[in-house]
Amino acid sequence: MKRRNFIKTTGLVTAGMGMTGNLALANSSNKIENKLPQWRGFNLLDFFAPNPGRSSYSKTTEEDFKWMADWGFDFVRFPMAYPRYVKFDRSKHITPEEIYNIDEAAVDEVERIVELANKHGLHVSLNLHRAPGFCVNAGFNEPYNLWQDKEAQDAFYFHWGMWAKRFASKTQKQISFDLVNEPCTREDMNDQHSRRGPIPGDLYRKVAKNSLETIREHNPNHMVIADGNNVGSDVIPEIFDLEIGQSCRGYFPHYISHYRAPWVFKNPDDAPKPVWPGKIDGREFSRKSLEEFYAPWIDAVKQGVGVHCGECGCWNATPHDVFLAWFDEVLGVLSENGIGFSLWEFRGTFGIMDSGRKDIEYKDWYGHKLDEKLLKLLQKY
Repeated sequence: MKRRNFIKTTGLVTAGMGMTGNLALANSSNKIENKLPQWRGFNLLDFFAPNPGRSSYSKTTEEDFKWMADWGFDFVRFPMAYPRYVKFDRSKHITPEEIYNIDEAAVDEVERIVELANKHGLHVSLNLHRAPGFCVNAGFNEPYNLWQDKEAQDAFYFHWGMWAKRFASKTQKQISFDLVNEPCTREDMNDQHSRRGPIPGDLYRKVAKNSLETIREHNPNHMVIADGNNVGSDVIPEIFDLEIGQSCRGYFPHYISHYRAPWVFKNPDDAPKPVWPGKIDGREFSRKSLEEFYAPWIDAVKQGVGVHCGECGCWNATPHDVFLAWFDEVLGVLSENGIGFSLWEFRGTFGIMDSGRKDIEYKDWYGHKLDEKLLKLLQKY
């Protein structure tokens, strides 16, 4: 089926969103005015893995951006592992000195992707998924701790200064800077299942404020976003007075979004069976529980804080009908409060294409396997 005909049959209406002032208002039809646009789109994993030689993620193409725009989306989040764009001896652990050794060819590749996205009308949110001294995921040895060591914080500011300078001429409509993915403490940075907790609020404020000032040295209008504390789940009241938007997550409850995911469950066979609505692991989940979970984020919007859901979705082991029923209500709660979303991911196990689900019939889409039901659900909002 031709792309244009497919768009016509799905009843898509392409939506655009502009910006005015420092932060734009969302669609005026929303009951709540959100200082961040109600962006809708996807995470792109081109630079997600710290080692390019071991990355299994497919590269984003210009055709991907065309499809996103044609389907009505206006946003991509680009989570990066900083080791992807620095030069160091990959046979050894990275050193603090090597973290400053920027690989200009890799940075040029990031810029090329940003330009392609902007060419097709998509806003790009650059994010440090792995920052110097911190990542919510294990799998790479850091020489220090972002939340404990000034040396790590200085390197963090250096990297954001580099990106802000590289994109100094970009407008707020084209780019924003999402500081660090899902901040949290962890007892053992090399243990994926180590217990986690929130970063002290005053410490998060210090790092966020210094990052904001560093970024705006290169463009006073650069837009900055901070991921929610405690692995993205908690609002950050300590920065309400700063010109920084906040990014929540669409993974509640994790019993549904991450069913059988090995990086969440030590023994996937012990994961309780997901249902929606209903009781999972002795707890009742419903639309009401979603509204209670997002209440602090909705209250933040009412207080004038820009909020966007930077990641959301469901791993491919969850039964598709349960996933769609739950996700419809997640997006409904967000949308009713003027909060946009970014699906993790475009292609892959969480995505709308090539997700590897075993319980659905895919549509062939130029050689890819398209989850048409999920696409239509996303377009609904």
